[in-house]
Amino acid sequence: MKLILRADVDALGRLGDIVTVKPGYGRNYLIPQGLAKPATEANLKAFELERRKLQAEADSLRTQAEGLAERIAATPVEIRVRVGEGDKLYGSVTSANIAEAMEAAGIEIDRRKILLAEPIRSLGEYEVEIKLHPDVHGELKLSVLREGGAIEEEIVEETATAAAEATEETEATDAQSEDAANAEA
Repeated sequence: MKLILRADVDALGRLGDIVTVKPGYGRNYLIPQGLAKPATEANLKAFELERRKLQAEADSLRTQAEGLAERIAATPVEIRVRVGEGDKLYGSVTSANIAEAMEAAGIEIDRRKILLAEPIRSLGEYEVEIKLHPDVHGELKLSVLREGGAIEEEIVEETATAAAEATEETEATDAQSEDAANAEA
């Protein structure tokens, strides 16, 4: 089936290209979504008249995507997660978690546009690619941090305080034993 593309379609072609696709793909997806028209003489003439308008819309979408990519690059995102021994995450950070964190930061992105090769399973700094437009990709700076870092610091301080108190008690006990030994002699 020959079609005229009315928009850029990934792995298929650009606006105005005449492509050959399987009939089911064209009939059930491309034509109903408004991404293509059958490549007839009448549609070719109508498309030439419509091309400028479609190109202007495509350029507008690209410009918006570039602006959004700049906002994403300027907004670092932090995700706090629970960790176990050895800083191993309970679960993992997925594109859905990243989308929620970005929404909290004021940038709404569909989770399907966040390109993760595999879920994030350790703490650290990551650069995540986000596909905003077929020609525009944004880079998000993502920090995966330990949840409740202040609590762990308090535990360390309490342990240090307890160790210091135990040392003082040991010294006091040793001093008493020494005094008792001196009194007997």
